[in-house]
Amino acid sequence: MAVVQDSKEVYLGFDFSTQQLKVVAINEDLDVIHQNHVHFDSQLPDFRTEGGVHVAADGLRITSPVLMWVKALDLLLDKMQKEGFDFSSVRALSGSGQQHGSVYWRTGASRTLEQLDPTFSLHQQLQDSFAVGDSPVWMDSSTGPQCERLQEAAGGAAKLADLTGSRAYERFTGNQIAKMCQERLQDFQDTERISLVSSFAASLFLGAYAAIDYSDGSGMNLLDIRTKKWSEVCMEATAPHLDRLLGTPLPSVSVLGPVSPYWVRRFGFSDSCRVVAFTGDNPASLAGMRLQQGDIAHPRPALEGHVLINPVDWRHFMALLCFKNGSLTRERVRNRCAEGSWEVFSAALRHTPLGNNGYIGFYFDVLEILPRAVGIHIFDADDNKVSSVSAEVEVRALVEGQFLSRRLHAERLGYSIIPGSRVLATGGASCNKDILQVLSDVFNAPVYTIDVSNSACLGSAYRAKHGVLDQSTVSFFDILKKAPEARLVATPQPTAQQVYNLMLQRYGQLEKRVLQEPRPSNAAANLIG
Repeated sequence: MAVVQDSKEVYLGFDFSTQQLKVVAINEDLDVIHQNHVHFDSQLPDFRTEGGVHVAADGLRITSPVLMWVKALDLLLDKMQKEGFDFSSVRALSGSGQQHGSVYWRTGASRTLEQLDPTFSLHQQLQDSFAVGDSPVWMDSSTGPQCERLQEAAGGAAKLADLTGSRAYERFTGNQIAKMCQERLQDFQDTERISLVSSFAASLFLGAYAAIDYSDGSGMNLLDIRTKKWSEVCMEATAPHLDRLLGTPLPSVSVLGPVSPYWVRRFGFSDSCRVVAFTGDNPASLAGMRLQQGDIAHPRPALEGHVLINPVDWRHFMALLCFKNGSLTRERVRNRCAEGSWEVFSAALRHTPLGNNGYIGFYFDVLEILPRAVGIHIFDADDNKVSSVSAEVEVRALVEGQFLSRRLHAERLGYSIIPGSRVLATGGASCNKDILQVLSDVFNAPVYTIDVSNSACLGSAYRAKHGVLDQSTVSFFDILKKAPEARLVATPQPTAQQVYNLMLQRYGQLEKRVLQEPRPSNAAANLIG
């Protein structure tokens, strides 16, 4: 993206996601003035990743090379500099990382971070700084035994969820650390610090180990979400002396310090540029969605979904529901039922009635997270399972089914649809007005979208600006008053509430039936979220 930069104050937001590293720059009025990215597979082919990851033969162990992330940051800032970006105007920066991933810094790495030479790239100097070269990431599901042990130590899944916001999940960091300690003890003993992907990225800018923030830290199965301290019972069940390896967690709004001299000398950053705590990509996306006061909810911990500490106000919480069969499943049904055309797909939604004449569909191409089921299950108006329906009916059954599932599980986490509720849509499907109309109808709420798709980057840039202000007098919501308004794209039709309230009850009962069906023996076991 071409740089048009005449702003005195600029704020950067980075996102170390699964497939790419992205950045957004905003000015003091919150206008986006620059966007850039590095795609791991295509621009860093030497690391031989597919989708940014390495998948082991068992399909369960999934990792990413730490040095790939480091080299991507080198490449990204080189690109920005060549395009004329003025780093001296950056007042503060923050960022996000894919949640749950863990980075293991080798003993002595802190000295390397403190003494970085601006004449060399980061990846040249950090070659030997990691005890584990390939970090386990959020797609990994190889820690079943460790999850069982943690839940047993906590007194069961429900008690663990009440304590940490989630029951034990294979991808969560605590269980990954436990496995690392048990299976790679020598590497673990050679580790002086364990970071999340987010705090690892912040450390690169800080030139020292950055604290784990409350919000991303509450996706580890280790943090007591009420006291905001590491849970002793969880820590003891995970690994010895873990508190020393993790450091003390801090609020997500914390200013960690100035950028290290490396960035001042190599790229021309101001030595007064501040690093605001990095957080997880999901919390950062929430911050990027132009929250309003009424958007703050009070979710309750449960055996499904996750409750995380809110990234913009640590006194509140956010709920997170993770689903695997989303856009790729819609694309498959589009290809089979709509001639591979989104226009035909949208026409099918327009030509079929709300409620789909009673047909309900569950489309789980791979083993879903919520509910833990697999397969295609279609039911008629009398709740009889059917093997096939017309193409148009199937398109609506898929889309309605996906959104009914979202609403059902959101309400189980404590959300309710009340007057004034709204839905903020992001991602690729947020460009399709007919899909958004179904979303509005199912939730009986207006749907809004934002113009920038990189909501995690945008949220990080907003957080950077908020972080350097006096937070006792300026709230995050005050910051967003200057942000472009989310755009209203759909409102519920008059009959939507009656149709979908009844349909939601049926969906919940049919989901129970689906869960009772035997799974195919070859069902994929790895859960993504």
